Amino acid sequence: MFLAQQPAQPTTTAAPTTARPTTAPTPQPTTPATTTTPQATPLTITIGVTDKVTDLDPANAYDFFTWEVLYNTMAGLVRYKPGTTEIEPDLAESWTVLEGGKVWVFKLRPNLKFCDGTPLTAADVKRSIERVMKINGDPAWLVTDFVEKVEAPNATTVVFYLQKPVSYFLALAATPPYFPVHPKYAPDKIDSDQTAGGAGPYCIKSFVRDQQIVLEANPYYYGPKPQVGRVVIRFYKDATTLRLALERGEVDIAWRTLNPPDVEALRASGKFNIVEIPGSFIRYIVLNLNMPELKDVRVRQALAAAVCRRDIVNVVYRGTVTPLYTLIPEGMWSSYPVFKEKYGDCNITLAKTLLQQAGYSESKKLNIELWYTPTHYGDTEKDLAAMLKQQWEATGMIAVTVKSAEWATYVQQLRSGALMVSLLGWYPDYIDPDDYTTPFLKTGANKWLGNGYSNPEMDQILDKASVEISQTAREQLYLQAQRILAQDVPIIPLIQGKLYMATRPGIQVVADPTMIFRYWTIKVG
Repeated sequence: MFLAQQPAQPTTTAAPTTARPTTAPTPQPTTPATTTTPQATPLTITIGVTDKVTDLDPANAYDFFTWEVLYNTMAGLVRYKPGTTEIEPDLAESWTVLEGGKVWVFKLRPNLKFCDGTPLTAADVKRSIERVMKINGDPAWLVTDFVEKVEAPNATTVVFYLQKPVSYFLALAATPPYFPVHPKYAPDKIDSDQTAGGAGPYCIKSFVRDQQIVLEANPYYYGPKPQVGRVVIRFYKDATTLRLALERGEVDIAWRTLNPPDVEALRASGKFNIVEIPGSFIRYIVLNLNMPELKDVRVRQALAAAVCRRDIVNVVYRGTVTPLYTLIPEGMWSSYPVFKEKYGDCNITLAKTLLQQAGYSESKKLNIELWYTPTHYGDTEKDLAAMLKQQWEATGMIAVTVKSAEWATYVQQLRSGALMVSLLGWYPDYIDPDDYTTPFLKTGANKWLGNGYSNPEMDQILDKASVEISQTAREQLYLQAQRILAQDVPIIPLIQGKLYMATRPGIQVVADPTMIFRYWTIKVG
């Protein structure tokens, strides 16, 4: 997901949203469930978050938490198998790929229904996709950049005709813009507070913006009924308030986002379960190849070799993240630690050798400007910049000047190519290696980085990977791309984030690498 959507740092909350009045009915008071009464009917679990819902409309929702709500109240043709990044059938029971990946035919399960019992057919899928294309909201590109047209030849068949073959189309189809919405949604405009939802495991019972949203198990859902029949999500202003709500028993689960000190304190108390959620968001350094100081690849390689991820993880982030040695997150197929293989970590000796080869010495130092933005990625960003300065200057051949700019200015300067070295973060739009390679490394697609990187061999590899249907063949192509990345060093991967959830005893949740919490997987007792 474009870097402006959410700070990729576990100590900050999601980007604020402007409150809007809602026409949804006010929810009835609920009593937070305790784990000692799992036999209650319906079993209620209360979840506390510091995020907010933006639009309950997949035509315009484009932030992680709102997508989480949509993943629980709607369903797509396919979905990620809980606890994995593997695609499995959802509303579609099967699919066929034709014309080398340009045509995708999905067969729907029989007798699908929306939350109120209204039948869901292929025509609803077609209507919803065309609605997204017509409204053209923030996430519409996930459809419009790929889909030429969609047809529903009968009630259980949906056919997508793509503009060109797309090997990762299933990953796209698993995102909310592809979810069929109830006919009550406005046909040609954003319906931000619409609670009719879709055909997911839960229905939206009530929604009060910035206060709470109440979900109840969908009686018409095609799959098994969730053990938790009612989910109440309450919105808190900050992590400290959220932690206190958990300690006071107001919520059963504290989720998105607790600060590292809060996580440590809750763990030390011994009263709560702390669940680590493997993250698919990453942090990295962008090197501007248009700057004279960085044109020599040996200089960029020296900067990569001198980075000490171990200290960044332990000192700056207090162990709440993990080191990252490539752009594709660890745990995702095709991820390979190419930077560790080529440079190791904290390799000052190699960095000095490369700098000497490039003509630098202790008397003739490489001058670097390192930029960061002070608030968008949280309070630790200043510490991260200071740590990198220390690590690079430990070579004795580099002098680092640290500079900062607020987010709007930072992005503008980044895109214009005015920043020499800059710190950024990335949340995925779709869970596929393409989303961690093409936007960063392909000529043109990476223009938002402003670093001028272009390699025809890389472009050819990424183009081939984008249309290759075989995952085995794609994996080899992405390995080639990662090795070129490590050689060219237009970007230096730093860390991969983790999220943390605190629950009352007796509550079991699925740690999901998609970072989406599927409430229907909660088990109690």
